[in-house]
Amino acid sequence: MLASKLHITLAGREHVVEAGTTAGEAVEALWPAEAPEADGEVIAARVNGSARDLAWRLADGDAVAPIGIRSPEGLAIMRHSTAHVLAQAVQDLHPEARLGIGPPVENGFYYDFDVAQAFSPDDLKALEQRMRQIVRQGQRFSRRVVTDEQARAELAGEPYKLELIGLKGSGPAGPAAGGAPPSEVSVEEMVEVGGGELTIYDNLDAASGELKWRDLCRGPHVPSTKYLAAFKLMRSGGAYWRGSEKNPQLQRIYGTAWPSREQQDEYLHLLAEAEKRDHRKLGAELDLFSFPVEIGSGLPVFHPKGGTIRRVMEDYSRRRHEEAGYEFVTTPHITKSALFETSGHLDWYADGMYPPMEMEGAKYYPKPMNCPMHILIYASRGRSYRELPLRLFEFGTVYRYEKSGVVHGLTRARGFTQDDSHIFCRPDQLADELASLLDFVIGLLRDYGLTEFEAELSTRPEKYVGEIAEWDAAQAALKHALDQSGLPYVIAEGEGAFYAPKIDVHVKDAIGRRWQLSTLQVDFQEPGRFGIEYTAADGTRQRPQMIHRALFGSIERFFGILVEHYAGAFPPWLAPIQVTGIPIADHHVPYLEDVAALMRKRGIRVQVDTGADRMQKKIRTAQQQKVPFMLLAGDDDVAAGAVSFRYRDGQQRNGVPIGQAIDEIAAAIEQRIQV
Repeated sequence: MLASKLHITLAGREHVVEAGTTAGEAVEALWPAEAPEADGEVIAARVNGSARDLAWRLADGDAVAPIGIRSPEGLAIMRHSTAHVLAQAVQDLHPEARLGIGPPVENGFYYDFDVAQAFSPDDLKALEQRMRQIVRQGQRFSRRVVTDEQARAELAGEPYKLELIGLKGSGPAGPAAGGAPPSEVSVEEMVEVGGGELTIYDNLDAASGELKWRDLCRGPHVPSTKYLAAFKLMRSGGAYWRGSEKNPQLQRIYGTAWPSREQQDEYLHLLAEAEKRDHRKLGAELDLFSFPVEIGSGLPVFHPKGGTIRRVMEDYSRRRHEEAGYEFVTTPHITKSALFETSGHLDWYADGMYPPMEMEGAKYYPKPMNCPMHILIYASRGRSYRELPLRLFEFGTVYRYEKSGVVHGLTRARGFTQDDSHIFCRPDQLADELASLLDFVIGLLRDYGLTEFEAELSTRPEKYVGEIAEWDAAQAALKHALDQSGLPYVIAEGEGAFYAPKIDVHVKDAIGRRWQLSTLQVDFQEPGRFGIEYTAADGTRQRPQMIHRALFGSIERFFGILVEHYAGAFPPWLAPIQVTGIPIADHHVPYLEDVAALMRKRGIRVQVDTGADRMQKKIRTAQQQKVPFMLLAGDDDVAAGAVSFRYRDGQQRNGVPIGQAIDEIAAAIEQRIQV
């Protein structure tokens, strides 16, 4: 006999409810007023730790909590539901379309389709209009558990869904022949994991319950389409099925979705601002760098102005590293394959490495990372405990084969220069060294004008190598460093690499975007693989601890981030041209050349515009090139031994004595002031 009453836990309290009560009913009736409110309107519930639809029927002993639409989990559910509405609209307007996958992603969603022709902008407008019609209908999302046979029968015309059904239980990678699903989604996106169940979601008419559309999906979803308040289709493009070039190319439609129109408008404004700041666009406009097709995708060249900025960035970083006790090393761009066999990189990262070249009977690889070579420097002679910590540092150029679909200007390149450091220390030095390193990282990033930081501590995953005691000690040391720093941080349980835990430092730029930059990682594997040691105080041979530390990540990527952070208007100390001299008439040029010579003696980067353009055009050109200071000179200035200041923001000062003007500019550069 079935029990008529259920005992559940909600907001830390036990309750008795009727059998058949849904998660939504329990939350609505029993969530106490004094408990923390859900983040926005409740659209789903967490039952025993798993996200479920509000229509989920509770069982005895269940623990229930609401999921609000503005929470990270709620946003993902809402966006996934919007992806279903997109797919329904596509099959309404293009009945021949076959369905791929449609997961939520950061700020939105996508869905892949097999269609005869690529989607046009007009197609996207028509699809968005159809989606709005579906939303207004208030169709209900209804979950069904089905057998494999039922799913195959209902989805007989959907070859990609049938393939997913066949992958049930094979794990995220699927069979080797088919390749792995894209990183945003796994097989479990479509297959209910618990008990190996398959689930289909029906979209039902609000009044009649008539089936309007269906999809194979894990869920959960919002109760009805009326919860989808704001969405927009952004673009479309090609995408290989399950991320493999061996598979058919589908058409992917990307969209964004938000709990309110106001939030969506704010996001679209951010996108517009980001487009203005796009480092690829500004790099061309400001003549900083380019990607010649003759060299190849993802391999940038820096022009004189960009080269100047890069040199200044590197010079300042070098000076700060020297002050912090680092020793500079240089390593070659290629190496014999045996080095990466010893380090394990050929086993772990072969797909991301460029193919080898054959020379003198040996295989040579372009290096994808610097750490094995730094270990060889450590191992080049005997080491004493008195030498530790040993901090090796290099601007080391590496080469990684990124697929063309993910190459993105300077921020995802195939050739880039890491500001790479490897620290070798005794176990008793590890905690203090990590704390010092993190403090150094944050201090140096602040000097480049970044001020908002967050960190993430990634801990031991389920599959790992090494001893638990080592992991515990390393994780405790990393946590100690974070606690000492005062940085806000989260712990990403189980997200560490299989060989080491790590800290990732994230920064926010001028328009609030989050970038992952610096990494501090304790390595348990490489010291043992290479057998490196030091002589301890008692004369025994001991293995050092090794820390990987990339501060910028790469010079190129950090350069691109700074271009976008400053919208190309670099502070004077980084600006490629710090001062432009603008003569009011041609006969004022010699005077400004003399002023420029004085500034160059102070290390100021200055040019005098001697072109044929009129003065106002020269001013506009300097503003477009985002030069921090313009110095104008006319008859009165020459007579007074002065210049007229014009700042990048449009402010002006007349009759400033030459010495005072040079001192002001030099001080702004030295103090790294933004103007």
